[in-house]
Amino acid sequence: MTATAAPPQAVAPAEPPVHKASLRKRLVPYWLLLPGILWLLVFFVLPMLYQASTSVQTGSLEEGFKVTWHFQTYWDALTEYYPQFLRSLLYAATATVLCLLLGYPLAYLIAFKAGRWRNLLLVLVIAPFFTSFLIRTLAWKTILADGGPVVDVLNTLHVLDVTSWLGMTEGERVLATPLAVVCGLTYNFLPFMILPLYTSLERIDTRLHEAAGDLYARSSTTFRKVTFPLSMPGVVSGTLLTFIPASGDYVNAELLGSTDTRMIGNVIQSQYLRILDYPTAAALSFILMAIVLIMVTVYIRRAGTEDLV
Repeated sequence: MTATAAPPQAVAPAEPPVHKASLRKRLVPYWLLLPGILWLLVFFVLPMLYQASTSVQTGSLEEGFKVTWHFQTYWDALTEYYPQFLRSLLYAATATVLCLLLGYPLAYLIAFKAGRWRNLLLVLVIAPFFTSFLIRTLAWKTILADGGPVVDVLNTLHVLDVTSWLGMTEGERVLATPLAVVCGLTYNFLPFMILPLYTSLERIDTRLHEAAGDLYARSSTTFRKVTFPLSMPGVVSGTLLTFIPASGDYVNAELLGSTDTRMIGNVIQSQYLRILDYPTAAALSFILMAIVLIMVTVYIRRAGTEDLV
């Protein structure tokens, strides 16, 4: 008998090798993030660490500063300059409310009523950015000058009587008063309020308004129940983009205010550039950052939305 050949055994398929091209493809997002991470480390994290070490130093510019873990600097800075902290937060909050009251109707108009003029209105909103922040602020010195048309109109309408009673102006003078500083803050940061509001409103499906009308809802009801709740991400974003930089601003208080209207930003600038007390300046900066961070966290949670534009 002839021997029969053994049937061929099935060979298990070999696992496909890991291709280098596939590995490189998975690493691409990390390589794209690397420049941004390095930028943050070099220009944000490292300066913050340096300022943190500066805030616990003692010494002078002539003798040199040394890290002695002197945390008393924070308490001394807070107790000495708390009026400037309160004033900064009050001015920033007032300017933020005014920006919201002025910016929301304009953003609503651009989003729903502008039609073919929408792009033009958006350009006009960002037009102030084409000019230096300093020049825009200096222009308000001319607008609010004593004896100018704006002051004359306010006097005629007896508006300055009310603002003087509120402590915002002094007699018939607007410059070098809290009102002038708040006006400068409101004007300079108004675009930061309008643009997020417009973006949020523009995303709203207009069919929701039609549905509300089909249910016999009035315009005011539609706004209260549909438009405003859906625009809350823009409201939160706009108020944050306005309040945070306004609370640390010093240009408006320096150019439009007086020694009685100094904000904490003016104190920090003075500590750095005039008094040369670097530890106090660094401590004031961290205190302001902590206060704003706490307020922002509470505000976002109270607003009930984290979907920021």
